[in-house]
Amino acid sequence: MLASFLMGLVGGQRSMTPLAAVAVAAARGDLPRDCAAPDILREPAVAAGAVALALAELAGDKMKSAPDRIVPPGLAARFIVAGFAAGALAPRGRFLEGAALGGITAVAASYPGWRARMAAMEDHGQTPTGLVEDALVVTAAAAIVAAMRPRRR
Repeated sequence: MLASFLMGLVGGQRSMTPLAAVAVAAARGDLPRDCAAPDILREPAVAAGAVALALAELAGDKMKSAPDRIVPPGLAARFIVAGFAAGALAPRGRFLEGAALGGITAVAASYPGWRARMAAMEDHGQTPTGLVEDALVVTAAAAIVAAMRPRRR
């Protein structure tokens, strides 16, 4: 359940990145066989769509008109999407527990992440701080799914 929690932390900063990371790993066969990932995540088209949505979110975050991550629709999206991705990383039979853990963690992590970003933006602006945050989020999501990759013999 640690991976579900950690992916929830990632989802608190970018809602679509957890789903993209999990879908790509599932499509590549890089998730453990005993995880709760639904079969649909193993479809390459799902992975491609999730990556496209994540890239759109990364780009949209730099726009002046981008809403704060703590607005109710943003929090709902984080709970649902990050929760789904976190549930997929849970052990088989524990999808709902993993989803709840990841979704709640994503919502809770949104607030300190937003505060940190607002403080950094005062000195460094929206785009530079967003790019740093993007790098941290993508790296963390990739590391979480890489740590779950089954050892090949």
